[in-house]
Amino acid sequence: MGHHNARGNLASADKISPTKIIFLSITSALLIFFFFIFQRRLQWRPLSSPPPPPNRPQHRPPDPTREPISPPALSTRPAPRRPHLPSVRAAISRSRKEETVDAVKQQLENCHLVAGIKYKGFTVKQFQELRRALPETTKLLVAKNTLVLKAVEGTPWEALKPCMTGMNAWLFVHSEEIPAAIKPYRDFMKEKKLESNDFSGAVFEGQFYGPDDFKVLESMPTRAEVYAKLLGALQSPGIGLVGTLQAPAREVVMVLQAFVKKLEEESGGQ
Repeated sequence: MGHHNARGNLASADKISPTKIIFLSITSALLIFFFFIFQRRLQWRPLSSPPPPPNRPQHRPPDPTREPISPPALSTRPAPRRPHLPSVRAAISRSRKEETVDAVKQQLENCHLVAGIKYKGFTVKQFQELRRALPETTKLLVAKNTLVLKAVEGTPWEALKPCMTGMNAWLFVHSEEIPAAIKPYRDFMKEKKLESNDFSGAVFEGQFYGPDDFKVLESMPTRAEVYAKLLGALQSPGIGLVGTLQAPAREVVMVLQAFVKKLEEESGGQ
């Protein structure tokens, strides 16, 4: 029985259809063909060639028979200059200078005395304190000597020239009370120990006063003192108030002028 089944299997294997045999043959042939093509591509694949080297100029030795080539001659003509235009900073600086000159001229109107102060080493706080200490009729202005000189040029205040050295701040006194205008700065000097920041000079009634002459300005009598002395003199027996009032007006004026001159000489001698 078993022998009979084995023969049956062999008989079924021998009965494979021709179509299947053809299909298997073609498939095998295609696989062999594609495998062959794939191997050929792997063997003959072109490699990427490096880029060609750049063309470099060949160095040639100099020819001794050839004349050297001289470089072209440079032009000696100067380049044209551009028109000079003032910068914005220069224009602002000039405008500020003009404003300072105008401010000085304005302070000189109805001014009785102008004095310079050596302010080197002053702080902003000290300037503020000094301005608060000055009377309302006295103004403090910081300006360069050249600008102040330009403002006073051609005026009686031009006598300030001798003190226009170094760094100066300027006092403009718009009052006849000269000692009262100078005293606040003297007190400020003593309080802040600013002995080196003395007055550099002053002009009063067209006359220049140096630093050593300020005692004359500081000891001048006030208007009230002048009036008091004048009234006392008029009441003295030497002049006689009644006799003076009975004299002609011209003689009264002459007497008063002589007395005022005498007072000025006495204050100047002090």
